[in-house]
Amino acid sequence: MSGMTVTTAPVAPAPTRRPLLLVGVALAIVYVVWGSTYLAIRIMVEEMPPFVSAGARFLTAGLLVGGALAVRGGLRRLAVTRRQLLGCAQIGLLLVVIGQGLVTIAEDGGAPSGITALLIAAVPLWVICYRFLSGERPAGRTVVGVAIGFAGLVVLVVVNGLGGAFPIWTMVAVLVAGLSWAFGSWYQPRIQLPRDPFVVAVYEMLIGGGALAIIGIARGERFDPLAYSAQSWAAWAYLVLFGSVLAFSAYIWLLQSAATSLVATYAYVNPLVAVCLGWLILAEPVTVQTLVGGLIVVLAVAVVVRSEFQK
Repeated sequence: MSGMTVTTAPVAPAPTRRPLLLVGVALAIVYVVWGSTYLAIRIMVEEMPPFVSAGARFLTAGLLVGGALAVRGGLRRLAVTRRQLLGCAQIGLLLVVIGQGLVTIAEDGGAPSGITALLIAAVPLWVICYRFLSGERPAGRTVVGVAIGFAGLVVLVVVNGLGGAFPIWTMVAVLVAGLSWAFGSWYQPRIQLPRDPFVVAVYEMLIGGGALAIIGIARGERFDPLAYSAQSWAAWAYLVLFGSVLAFSAYIWLLQSAATSLVATYAYVNPLVAVCLGWLILAEPVTVQTLVGGLIVVLAVAVVVRSEFQK
């Protein structure tokens, strides 16, 4: 997907096509790692305050990635213009603060990790809606793939049931998180950002993480490192190193290197990973209907991936 061209101001360069192998590896990282983060978030917020711990997660990840870039390329590599920094702040608000922040507070409020992942799976549908509203016309096969994926999502949600264990406000929070994440993913290639996607990731994580921490402190959250168990710290560390440093950086790179609708297919695979982990770690039952819904989702991913790569 190319960036929008205007004559009044410079814009971010159009995303270039990357070798299929690199795109595939980055997608695999986002598929698998982010699928596991729903469980890690649920474990983390059992003891840690949601906004402050999420903010500390992204601040730490941003500092780690930024430090690595500075070591390899010097501080000049992190230099950005004011307009680029503003762009990073916008996407950091959409992806980190609203997207990740609302997911974290929803799981803290009782949202099951598996069902949270199922609701987030609607992200590709929202991306296609944003593309239609902006005047784009995605390929017919892409639309078909999204429709199939949505059907699979419906099957998964219906057969697993929301019961009474999913408070309505947490459901709304997760849906808003998905809408925000989809808009940020669609919007990112259309604004001016640093050319280096890893620099983009650094500033988005630092700005978003700082905002989350401030929100947490403002709502009275207290972070007491000595009060948390090794299990909570392990979940937090996993979210920092794998969920943020590795997967979030891979995601930002993909947004500048591949079609947004292709990148958004991660939201179809993540629920399958979350359900499998729930079965393996928490002994949650996996029914035949759930397996059927999962197969429909995998088929949708195959349709969308094939369609986007044949453009």
